[in-house]
Amino acid sequence: MNKRHFLRVSACACAAAALLTGPVAQAQEFPLKKPLTIVVGFAAGGAADAAARLIGKKLGDQLGVPVIIDNKAGAGGNIAHQYVAKSAPTDGSVILFGSVGPLAIAPHLMKLPYDPVKDLAPITMGVNFPNVLVVGADTKIKTFAEFIAYARANPGKLEYASTGAGSASHLAGELMDDMAKIDTVHVPYKGGAPALQDLLGGRVAMYYSTLNTSQPHIQTGRLVPLASTGPKRLPQLPNVPTIAESGFPGYSATNWYAFVASSKVPAPILDRWNTELVKVLKSPDVVTELNSHGMPPQPGTRDELAKEIERESATWGRVIRERKITMQ
Repeated sequence: MNKRHFLRVSACACAAAALLTGPVAQAQEFPLKKPLTIVVGFAAGGAADAAARLIGKKLGDQLGVPVIIDNKAGAGGNIAHQYVAKSAPTDGSVILFGSVGPLAIAPHLMKLPYDPVKDLAPITMGVNFPNVLVVGADTKIKTFAEFIAYARANPGKLEYASTGAGSASHLAGELMDDMAKIDTVHVPYKGGAPALQDLLGGRVAMYYSTLNTSQPHIQTGRLVPLASTGPKRLPQLPNVPTIAESGFPGYSATNWYAFVASSKVPAPILDRWNTELVKVLKSPDVVTELNSHGMPPQPGTRDELAKEIERESATWGRVIRERKITMQ
């Protein structure tokens, strides 16, 4: 074999070896042989927790590994986001079920110890849905018009719960106050479950709630749905109007949860997470279950999520500035 022929054969052999070992090396980077952790920024029992557990169970079955749900509640979800941005392992074994509050709202309301854009990397949108304005049955308020009338006649007397300062349920109330020229009092909690508990106990009057959290109590009559916060009525509550069609055109405040990770996680692992999670979110049983709870899945690309966060941040930033919303 002459030297030229030898070099040509060696080059071909190296190329073939790269093709064979490339996928294996990439697969080894993905943490398939250790437990996977999904961090949730709200207490167990709320909508975010329920959706994360459903998705996590399917993901674990799909990958053949345990999936742990780690609830790090507090500060409207910011504690969990800070943990994943700054302290969580960066090998891809920890991802975050992030939310609209810390990712797109909180940066306009407070100084955060992390940068949602620089320190967190998008994976895929999870679910996107409107909230429902509900009141306790003991308030005697039965319609949205009655709520507006009572709030205008009694400024500062209606308290509303939220899943934390800067959360979607908080800003839904702030936007309502501004557009309706009413004065309700914000009471932040560490998640939907404790907020619901105080609403049912009569310690607060109202809550811009996820349907998943409030639906069982709407069915028993303990909670009264007045209006939904999205552009369209909820299929599960066809007789409940939107706020926009109830005298406040242009009102829209949807809630969403998306999967993100530390920006230090290698891109191939983030891409693999996108592939696996999109597969889960498109599976018929998961779609059916999430829809039944009023949380339709919205899987997409990493770039689509990045653009959605950017759009939502611009929208809420403008609302916060124009309405002069503060954390007081």
